[in-house]
Amino acid sequence: MPTVSSWAAPERRLRLVERAVPPGDPDRKALACYGLWLRARDGAPRDQMWLRFLAGRPVSAVTIQFLAWCVEQAGAQGQTALLVVWDNASWHGSQAVRRWLRAHNRRVKQSGQGVRIVICALPVKSPWLNPIEPKWAHSKRRIVEPARLLTAQELMERVGAALECPIHEPLPIPEKVA
Repeated sequence: MPTVSSWAAPERRLRLVERAVPPGDPDRKALACYGLWLRARDGAPRDQMWLRFLAGRPVSAVTIQFLAWCVEQAGAQGQTALLVVWDNASWHGSQAVRRWLRAHNRRVKQSGQGVRIVICALPVKSPWLNPIEPKWAHSKRRIVEPARLLTAQELMERVGAALECPIHEPLPIPEKVA
């Protein structure tokens, strides 16, 4: 478990203990998740969080799948552009992702249809500038289980509940990358 602080009554301090996964446990030992927070605008009723867990580790090919999924979702809502704020993770700024973004935005511009993606890269070691970071921090506090390990399914359900968003099928690792 990551280092997490939580509010607790002074006489009953919350104590988190790192627990080891039992050998031979078929459940995943770690989960990765992509998230996009859409702020309400133009009459939208409220902010939205879009989440996709991964069936493996975050790599460029999965980042591209996530961005393509976000474009579909945004297009279905009538959006014409997405401003994506992200950190300097290697899978965000890889050559494959940059090539895909250039090609995607070129197709949108030439056809006049679709959702353009504008990337706003954060300075190195400045995650607090990303408006989604407080969402992650507060959700960690709401889902933590000090008494036992959560299964991957329980963890995904709690994250969805904490962030008030549906849980979609995990993004698969493409054959070439696996």
